[in-house]
Amino acid sequence: MVEESKNTIYIIDVTNRDGVQTSQLGLAKLEKTIINMNLDRMGIFQSEAGFPTTSHETNYLCGNLELGKIGAIKRLRISGWLRAVRDDIELASRMVPELEHINISISTSPQMIGGKWAGKRNFKDVVSLMTEALEYANELGYKTIGVNAEDASRTPIEDLIEFGLEAKKRGAVRLRYCDTVGYDTPFSIYDRIRAVAEEVKIDIELHCHNDLGMAVACSVAGAKAAIDAGVDAYINTTINGIGERAGNADLISCILAVKHGNGIEGRYLLDPTIDLTQSWRLAKYASYAFGVPIPISQVGVGRNAFAHESGIHADGALKDRRNYELYDCEELGRGEPEIIETGRMITTGAYGGIKGFRNVYQRLEIEFSSDEEAREILDLVRLANVTTGKPLTEDELRFIATYPEQAKKILTLSLYQEPEIREKRTEVTRRIDVP
Repeated sequence: MVEESKNTIYIIDVTNRDGVQTSQLGLAKLEKTIINMNLDRMGIFQSEAGFPTTSHETNYLCGNLELGKIGAIKRLRISGWLRAVRDDIELASRMVPELEHINISISTSPQMIGGKWAGKRNFKDVVSLMTEALEYANELGYKTIGVNAEDASRTPIEDLIEFGLEAKKRGAVRLRYCDTVGYDTPFSIYDRIRAVAEEVKIDIELHCHNDLGMAVACSVAGAKAAIDAGVDAYINTTINGIGERAGNADLISCILAVKHGNGIEGRYLLDPTIDLTQSWRLAKYASYAFGVPIPISQVGVGRNAFAHESGIHADGALKDRRNYELYDCEELGRGEPEIIETGRMITTGAYGGIKGFRNVYQRLEIEFSSDEEAREILDLVRLANVTTGKPLTEDELRFIATYPEQAKKILTLSLYQEPEIREKRTEVTRRIDVP
């Protein structure tokens, strides 16, 4: 066994930020919250939970931060994505004042600088905007600030190094290397990340898209390069690989690749808090919430991931499953039979009554101290069903009954803030070109 590296690979899941940007898909705020709860149960380091300058995210983000304070979310960091614009930083601090962890993002490639700003800005302007926003975020007291180089894979390496050095000098804890259009290969990203990490000596985030089908491979290769250069690596993932265009790096695939991949297993340290047995539960819930079936051949959690039919394969698997299975289904929380109700069903939702509601919660072994409490929870359940537009899961029902104050906040959408903040949002939107 080769000696394990001292540096560590962590996971920052971006399902609730990048995943929900998938065209024609989305999540209700309750569903985003249950995903955060499940990511926390799985031991994931951080969730990029949303946009703190977007008004309909405010109550949800504040509610999830409260869940962290009361210990309902135990380890998972809740973070927000912001443009690298000073006014956005200020606005976020006012709309979600308890938020401690952010990433600020700006385009760095010649393609995007020229294509977005039509000659009005150059790379020096990009660095200036980033450093101004970063310095201001530090003044406001954010605990950790990561800096994103959008379209890093099409940015000259010397520009990336300059960008990283300026970010590190001003207090950034990580540099996010964004393969925004899935341009990199495992070979190119290894060389580029290694060069940047060795020169800048800053922890690296890998944010890879799947346009060429290599998001997982590039994420793992980039993480290897960061570790080889002596810094920590943070892989950005989404559940089931959901994301814009062809998707993002799949959470479970990335973890399995680090744990079982040839040349990676036993040499590169994965965040030891990760509990892969939560994979099946998490993947199924995200599939239900997004309304997107898990592909039959999806790594680890697809219906056929552990299925064998051909004579040679079935015979070999029955003799020793290691013949045709690289890892165990139990490692992913699979293998137990699932019960499907085929008889009478009592459910509760937007138009449910108190008797049916009580029956549903009795089956969950949840009792209420009074009729008043039961009716308050029923009102929240009705509202939750309206916001999700589909039957509530057991996890959702349990969450509402266990954390009713936070559930009420999360379920309450607010499109407008106090006049001063509303005016500020309008001013920022009008005056700043979107990076």
